[in-house]
Amino acid sequence: MKKLINNLLYAGLVLMALNFTSCQNEFEEVGGTDEQETIQANSSTAKLIEETCSHDGSYDNIVDGASCFAVQFPYTVEVNGIEITIDSKEDLQSIEDIFDEFEDDDDILNILFPITITLSDFSTIVIENKEQLIAKAEECFEGGDDNDIECIDFVYPITLYTFDINVQISNEIHIESDEQLRRFFAELEEGDLISIEFPLTLKKYDGTEIVVENNAALSVALSNAKNECDEDDDNDYNDDDFTKERLDAYLVECPWEVRELYRENTDQTEQYLEYLMVFNEDGSVTVNDRIGNVLNGSWSTAETDAGVLVTLDFDVLVDFNLEWLAYELEEGKIKFYNDNGNKIILKQRCDITPGEEPNPDTLREILGECGWIIKKVTNQGEEIDRLLGYEFKFMAEGVVTLSNGVNTSEGTWEIGLNSQLVLSLMINIGDEEGVSFEWPVRDLTDTRLKFEIDETDYELILLKVCDDSAGDGDVLEIRNIMMGGPWNVALYSEGEVDMTSELAGMDFDFSTMYQVEVSELGDVTAEGLWRILRDSEEGLKFYLNFDSADILGELTDDWKINMVESNRIELKDESGDGTLKTLVFEKP
Repeated sequence: MKKLINNLLYAGLVLMALNFTSCQNEFEEVGGTDEQETIQANSSTAKLIEETCSHDGSYDNIVDGASCFAVQFPYTVEVNGIEITIDSKEDLQSIEDIFDEFEDDDDILNILFPITITLSDFSTIVIENKEQLIAKAEECFEGGDDNDIECIDFVYPITLYTFDINVQISNEIHIESDEQLRRFFAELEEGDLISIEFPLTLKKYDGTEIVVENNAALSVALSNAKNECDEDDDNDYNDDDFTKERLDAYLVECPWEVRELYRENTDQTEQYLEYLMVFNEDGSVTVNDRIGNVLNGSWSTAETDAGVLVTLDFDVLVDFNLEWLAYELEEGKIKFYNDNGNKIILKQRCDITPGEEPNPDTLREILGECGWIIKKVTNQGEEIDRLLGYEFKFMAEGVVTLSNGVNTSEGTWEIGLNSQLVLSLMINIGDEEGVSFEWPVRDLTDTRLKFEIDETDYELILLKVCDDSAGDGDVLEIRNIMMGGPWNVALYSEGEVDMTSELAGMDFDFSTMYQVEVSELGDVTAEGLWRILRDSEEGLKFYLNFDSADILGELTDDWKINMVESNRIELKDESGDGTLKTLVFEKP
C-alpha cells in the first residue's frame, strides 16, 4: 500500500508540473525558467536521442551482414585464402579491394571465431561460430536495417540532470560519448524525468553544425535527420551509396584516367587506356588521348531510384556515349556500369595536368631516389619478356645499371629532348639493345613511370622499389614464405585449357638475389628470376621470368597474387583478350 501511495504521489507531482507547460505538450519547465525542460524517459524525444547515440553497426556489413551490430576490433578474417587482421574501419577496405581484384571469381570470406559483437546499446556478446552469427543477424530488421540515426551526431560534452520524486534536480551528469549517453538512457525507468543543459550543438553528416536551444528544437533536428542522408544499412557493401551532389563534386575535383572500358562485353581497354578526362562545372568534358589530341563532349548527372546516372555524349568517342550508372565510388576511383556488359573504370589523377610537360629536374630527382623494376618493355612493337623484373639503377654522373640480381649491365643515361623536342629518358646500354632508346615521357608519378612513342611500338613501364621493399610487411612475409620451398605447380591453366601435367615433377626453389631454380629428379634444369612487388595501381604482384621457349617460358608474367597460405600461393593474370590464366604453387 505504501508503494502504491508513493507512486500516486509521484504521478500527482508530474501532473502538477505539466500544468505549467506552454504549447509544448511533451516538455516541462522546471523552476519556472526556459533554460531546463524535462524529458520523460518513454517520450518520443527520448527515443530520438537513443537512436542518435546508438552504436552504428552498418560500417562492417561486408563482414557480418547486419547493421544492428558490429564486430569488435581486432579480429581476423580469411579473404579468398588471404588472412587479414582487422584493427580498424580503414582495414575493411582491404577486404573489398581483394573482392574487386577479379570480376569473375568467387569471393569467400571466413571469420576466425570466436569474435565479440557490439549491439546498438553498446552491450557485447561473444559469438563462437558462424551459425550463432547468422542467427543473431536474422534478429535484425529485414535487409540488415537498424533504427539508429546516423546523419547527425551530438557534440560532447553534454550535461544532463535527473529529478527526485519532488521534481527537484537530484543529480548532474556529464556525458562524454555516445556510449555513455546510450547507457544512461538504458538505465532509466519508464516514468523517470531528465533535462538537458542548453544550448546543445549537433553535427550533421556533411560536417555542418547546428545549435539547438530547447527540447522542441532538439526533437525537430533529430527527427529531420532521419532521412537526410543514405545510412547505407543494406548489405550490398559494394554499392558505395552516394548523392548526385557528391558525385558532381568528385568528378570536377581532378582529371580522371581511363583504366578499363568494356562495350557490349567487348574489352576496349587497350584502345582507351590512360586517356585523361576532365569534367568541367559547366557540363563540358574534355578527353586527352595518348598523343595529345583533345576531344570534346558533354556530361550530366541525374538521381534515380537505381542510383546516380552519368550521361556522356561525344561526337568522336562513341564508346563512351551512354547513360552510365555510377555504382562504386571510392578513394581515387569511380566505376560506371550499364547492362549488357558495359563498364568504365576511372582513376583519379590529381598529380598531373593534361597537356602539361613533365619537369626535367623532377624526373631526374625521382629516377635517382630508388631502384626501378621493369614492368613492361616493348621495342619496335615486340614485347621483350626476357627483361621482365630486371632492375634499373640511375646513378650520379649519368651511370645506369640493369640487373637481374646476378648479372649486371652498365651504360649511360640522361634527361633531354628527343628529335621531336619531347622530354625523354635517353638510355644507352651497349649489350642491351632492348632498352637502349630515347624514351619519351608519357606518365610521371612518384612510384610509377611510363615512357611511350607510337602507342605500343615503343613502351617502357617502370615501378619504383626502395630498400628492396623493406618497409612493406606484406612483401617481406610473402617473400619469406616462398623461400621456404621447394614448391610444385598444383595448377596451371589458360582459360579452359589445363596444362598442369606439363609441369609435373618439377621442383621450384625460390632463393635470395631473386633467383628461382627448377629441378627434376634432383638436377637443376632451368633458372629464372622472381620478385614480389607492390604495384601502386594493381596491388601485390609476383614476377616470374624464365627466358625460354618451353612451358616455363609460358609462366613469364607479372602475376597478381590472389591467395597466400604457408603452403599454397594462387596467382592470376587476365590477358588482353580476357583469357584468365591461373598458376598455383603448393609445397609437397
